[in-house]
Amino acid sequence: MKPKTTKHFASIIALLLLLNCVTILSNSEQHSETDATRPASTHYEQRKPSRDGIGKIYMGREISRVMGHQGAEWLERPEREREEMPNLLVGLLKLKKGDVVADIGVGTGYIARRIAPKIGDTGTIYGVDIQPEMLELLAEKMTEAGITNVKGVLGTITDPKLPPESVDLVIMVDVYHEFSHPYEMMKNICRGLKIGGRVAFVEYRAEDPSVPIKRLHKMSELQVIKEATPHPLVWVETIDDLPWQHVIIFEKIATQ
Repeated sequence: MKPKTTKHFASIIALLLLLNCVTILSNSEQHSETDATRPASTHYEQRKPSRDGIGKIYMGREISRVMGHQGAEWLERPEREREEMPNLLVGLLKLKKGDVVADIGVGTGYIARRIAPKIGDTGTIYGVDIQPEMLELLAEKMTEAGITNVKGVLGTITDPKLPPESVDLVIMVDVYHEFSHPYEMMKNICRGLKIGGRVAFVEYRAEDPSVPIKRLHKMSELQVIKEATPHPLVWVETIDDLPWQHVIIFEKIATQ
């Protein structure tokens, strides 16, 4: 097993977490004024796109291009078991019977299929995607597997359309880096979370040059924590037990 946190970044993480707490307190006092007066476009800047990006910059990171439903077969590739160890990932999430989970960017339901038995018939998975074609594939896969606790949800590029304060865990597997509006999406994801609910960012490790994934499709632990800072989230842990990805977990600690 690898260490649970990236120790050599500990002091930087501590600084970011302090900033996170200060931001949350400030947001709780000024949130309505800020959202009412600041256009969403001020969160971003536009540059010439790189080969794999859209040229839109958020907190120093260029947002990557989105994989369309035409690439759905890649989500089901046999090598994924070895490269990502999805069953181990699901085991790390500490799920329990009756949990409500939102799988954002659910695709064909590769992860949702593994979560479904963990939460049982009393639990619910909101399988969120912005592509209707993906939701059709999701429904087909769930029917084939006899899974009935996954509900497809057609989200938008800014809103996953989750019921307010209803979700115990939001999981995003190799998807957050593709959000064209990460600030707005995280704001609305947090709105759907219960107080004490968790968010799990599962991203290929940018710190590891041996991970054979394109640069814009990887994220560092520090970048993820930085981008969580504007929201009512506190970092809980970073798990590095997977071959190529880290699992970076936050908890919602305040209402918006």
